Amino acid sequence: MGTPQSTDPSGLVVKAEQVHKQFGRLHVLKGVDLAVKPGEVMCVIGPSGSGKSTFLRCINHLEKIDGGRLWVNGHLVGYRQKGDRLYELRDREVAAQRREIGMVFQQFNLFPHMTALDNLMEAPCRVRREPKGAVRERALKLLDRVGLADKVKAYPAQLSGGQQQRVAIARALAMQPSLMLFDEPTSALDPELVGEVLDVMRQLAVDGMTMIVVTHEMGFAREVGDTLVFMDDGTVVEHGHPREVLSNPRHTRTQDFLSKVL
Repeated sequence: MGTPQSTDPSGLVVKAEQVHKQFGRLHVLKGVDLAVKPGEVMCVIGPSGSGKSTFLRCINHLEKIDGGRLWVNGHLVGYRQKGDRLYELRDREVAAQRREIGMVFQQFNLFPHMTALDNLMEAPCRVRREPKGAVRERALKLLDRVGLADKVKAYPAQLSGGQQQRVAIARALAMQPSLMLFDEPTSALDPELVGEVLDVMRQLAVDGMTMIVVTHEMGFAREVGDTLVFMDDGTVVEHGHPREVLSNPRHTRTQDFLSKVL
């Protein structure tokens, strides 16, 4: 009989229960509870050091949690439960889980020696061993989808920051993830390039992609988000519909933060 995978039957894409994370004495996440439904766009805001990026990195097990439970698509992230005990998954099993999750960082992290097309094809061909012809066809469609059909043969150094970030989004989508994580994807861009990246993300939302977006773009959160989460000091202070939270925040800490950024 196989070991149980500890599935969470709630039908959520992401479920966090009392997630804790420490780096030495620094307690970065202090009992985070969150739930993301299929097709939902959750935007996460808050000051630097509030734990937003760390939480994203825990979702795809780039960081191991120190307490609580975290599920993606009904499966415990990074662990298997047997009885009351948790056992860490092997690296191979963690990598298999991670394939379901696309992540886009502040920095574009493209392979500088590869063209835009090759950047997209690398992981599906090498990690998933998919046939090259099918991957190439999908990659070309994705570059077209992010408005870069004319940049197939361009290297990262030949692209603007906004174009590189759009390639990075297309590269994440090439693995056909069920969840996309965005860690302040526009913060490294010149202001005039922000819009082209947000447009791609808007279209992903329209297409029904489940997304968690750590962002400072309040207009995007208001317009595209289904849920807005305000984090501070490792905790979720407030969450609700973006328009409600932005126009009528209940907590004084949220009010104070928004008075500085809106």
